[in-house]
Amino acid sequence: MQNQEDFISIYGARVHNLKEINLKIPRNKLVVITGKSGSGKSSLAFDTIHAEGQRRYLETFNAYARQFIGNMKRPDVDKITGLSPVVAIEQKTTSKNPRSTVGTITEIYDYLRLLYSRVGVAYSYVSNEKMISFTDDQILDLLLNDYSETSISILSPIIRSRKGNYQELFYKLSKQGYLKARVNGEIIDISPNLKLDRYKTHNIEVVIDRIRVSVKNKKRLMSSLKLALNLGDGVVMIVSSKFEKPRFFSRNLMCPTSGIAYKNPEPSSFSFNSPRGSCKDCNGLGVYKSVDLEKIMPNKNLSINKGGLSPLEKNDSQWILNQLEIIGKKHGFSLNTPLNEISEEAINCILYGINEDIKVKLKTAGISKKI
Repeated sequence: MQNQEDFISIYGARVHNLKEINLKIPRNKLVVITGKSGSGKSSLAFDTIHAEGQRRYLETFNAYARQFIGNMKRPDVDKITGLSPVVAIEQKTTSKNPRSTVGTITEIYDYLRLLYSRVGVAYSYVSNEKMISFTDDQILDLLLNDYSETSISILSPIIRSRKGNYQELFYKLSKQGYLKARVNGEIIDISPNLKLDRYKTHNIEVVIDRIRVSVKNKKRLMSSLKLALNLGDGVVMIVSSKFEKPRFFSRNLMCPTSGIAYKNPEPSSFSFNSPRGSCKDCNGLGVYKSVDLEKIMPNKNLSINKGGLSPLEKNDSQWILNQLEIIGKKHGFSLNTPLNEISEEAINCILYGINEDIKVKLKTAGISKKI
């Protein structure tokens, strides 16, 4: 049984061409109003329903605000019930901006971004736990409560799951007076010439202090915490024999289990027009371009010279063909070899290039050259 709240009910609409129109429009549905030119479509949708919704909204303002906005005339209708807040969007065919949506045109999107950034609850993408944040005093109280009379190491995470040898970082840390660091779970001495394997992923935490937690050492404990938090971009790691795994505390939003931290959310974090909030793949446009290998190589029975690579069919660039010949010499094929007889490794070299030096003999100059 449907009730009155399921409909927008209009009684006695007489705006423009409308003659005592009575009708019910279902709510939460996509409703299309059609008819001949001059039949009163716009009079019903814009001059009656939208105009009355806008008038009621403006009436919620106090008298002082309404004197600047002005009063709207009530549409010529007996009664409208079940009316919601209304938004009218004019149809435009000239705008081709892919970033323009109903939310941005009506500015509702701005309020949604503000709402999410202020009252939204963040969760860790690693553990699905609720993210938490602490003040410096709260972290100190937690340490005094959980690690009382226990020796701890206060560390500052500065590199999280990134590749590199970090020789310059260790040189800088040694000049600043730091003596030890925890690299991939192991405590090592810092030296100016220390460097790691540049091709492996590393986690690096600087050892700020080793201290016994007690009320007596409260002042030194707070000083070390502040130093670790400032160096670690708001995150501090605590290592002790009391807990099997290191514990993380953060001024920003942080996962209590994995230790990953987020910056405190801002409205720009939820904007597809901002580099901070947009998708990294599509840049906030909702679509992204990718290569269709079947269109690049539509017929693998053909060779490169016979048009096996469609982008080269109308390309007379001898330079590109010379590059492909060099790849062919390295992998044992020629430009007349059908693509289905070329190895997968060689096809990848053709498509994505080679990241190495190759020695090539220059026939005209009679010398060899590395390219």
